Amino acid sequence: MTDTLTIAFAQANPTVGAIEANMALTREISGRCNDQAVDLVLFPELFICGYPPEDLVLKQVFVEACMDAVQQLAKDTIDGPALLMGTPWLEGDCLFNAVVLLCDGEVGAVRCKYDLPNYGVFDEKRIFSAGPMPGPINFKGVRIGVPICEDIWNDEVCETLAETGAEMLLVPNGSPFDQNKTDVRLNIVTARVVENGLPLVYLNQVGGQDELVFDGASFCLNADRSLAFQLPAFEDDLAITKWTRKQTGWVCEQGPIAKPIAPLEATWRACVLGLGDYVNKNHFKGVVLGLSGGIDSAVVAAMAVDALGADQVHCVMLPFEYTSKDSIADADQCAKALGVPYDVVPIADPVDGFNKVLSGLFKGTEEGVTEENIQSRSRGVILMAISNKFGHMVLTTGNKSEMSVGYATLYGDMNGGFNPIKDVYKCQVYDLARWRNSSVPGNSSGPAGEVIPNRIITKAPSAELRPDQTDQDSLPEYEVLDDILEQLIEHEAALDDIVARGHDAKVVERIQHLLYIAEYKRRQAAPGVKITSRSFGKERRYPITNGFRDKTS
Repeated sequence: MTDTLTIAFAQANPTVGAIEANMALTREISGRCNDQAVDLVLFPELFICGYPPEDLVLKQVFVEACMDAVQQLAKDTIDGPALLMGTPWLEGDCLFNAVVLLCDGEVGAVRCKYDLPNYGVFDEKRIFSAGPMPGPINFKGVRIGVPICEDIWNDEVCETLAETGAEMLLVPNGSPFDQNKTDVRLNIVTARVVENGLPLVYLNQVGGQDELVFDGASFCLNADRSLAFQLPAFEDDLAITKWTRKQTGWVCEQGPIAKPIAPLEATWRACVLGLGDYVNKNHFKGVVLGLSGGIDSAVVAAMAVDALGADQVHCVMLPFEYTSKDSIADADQCAKALGVPYDVVPIADPVDGFNKVLSGLFKGTEEGVTEENIQSRSRGVILMAISNKFGHMVLTTGNKSEMSVGYATLYGDMNGGFNPIKDVYKCQVYDLARWRNSSVPGNSSGPAGEVIPNRIITKAPSAELRPDQTDQDSLPEYEVLDDILEQLIEHEAALDDIVARGHDAKVVERIQHLLYIAEYKRRQAAPGVKITSRSFGKERRYPITNGFRDKTS
């Protein structure tokens, strides 16, 4: 039995499916820990395969490769620190989300996740078997409880661990970011500490995986609820901590306390991290986007530069006869401020060509949305051609407000591989632009100063598909629209309750209708970073064919 332990917590960024790369990252971290005489290293949930692996774990050869990697890493522990490693684990016909203790050259213990989440973005009951109620792991005479992520969101697992002798709780997590998660996590951890009187470490992974972003922000509460350490959000980090057995139990000595970041910076950095990892982990050469002189494309361009660097972001202005001189000037100024490669490709010839070949078929009809969409689709074709020719992925730039009500053109401005602001409401897009002009986020590759020209922020938003068009020709003011949408989407509120907030009943009914009929478009939209508590896609799953409509009294 020992009265002191040195434990390291690896807030690291794995890549789903990249087992060899994740092994290499594990060994790099383990080597750093060995140099500092660390006894034990904890890695995040399912670290060896990356989280979430989704249906990859239904492929037996993949699971076997993960388990083989764990056995190889176990051999490293003969001359290095012990590891608590997250991995899929197959026993008979049961596949578990597990943590294994790798110590003295072998797998010393296996503990399996008991409480499998099956809500929001999670569907672990579909792919994993629930493990038995876990007991503590004995390491150097210390009984360590290792509940896995969801296991601490209810009291049962931690209570059982405490009752069976656990002296500390080390929790590996794969907990995605959303704007309301920080306080929720702290409240959950505090509740478990108060109930069981044990110190608890909340270790979260960091990085982007498709729509999800993991923000790290790992921390430890001692049994007296004091904060022992707090790691930074959205950054890789390695916390090497000293633990001492006192008369009252184990205590983690105070380590670094990272300064919390404000909500707007957190949202910006989530979008940037999600975009950067999507591009880099999928091995794209860079990105290309249409820079229209409007707020959405300017914000996306700035996020892309922060994520990838200016040389990897190609911006293209695609003007037509309805594009204002101000928009052309604003796009040019934005590109210069960001320092990106920038081209102007007029779309008059392709639009005229489409109109010409369709003139016979459309003879006798009035011009309208169809002709407007030809402009958008011409732009989409050009951007996809640039992508195909040079290998840069197209970024789409529609915000959540527009995606909600279908204010976007399929095979036009919706063309592309990824959308960093897909889950950001329009009003917050403006807030983010103002924030970025006055701040440089951590780990940014972009410049300081006004990177989004002020006129882009202050002018009336417009798709510029017809003369003197503004968004409010078709939609209510965005402050009104966003509040209605937030109630419909995030809270599933009844229309009467939304009207009671001061909204016009006919407007609320119309927005609900637009939300429902745009579902088919959203099914074909590019993936984008999850920011809110109810993002489109995995988290909000509505039928395309849907005859239900709520009505006001």
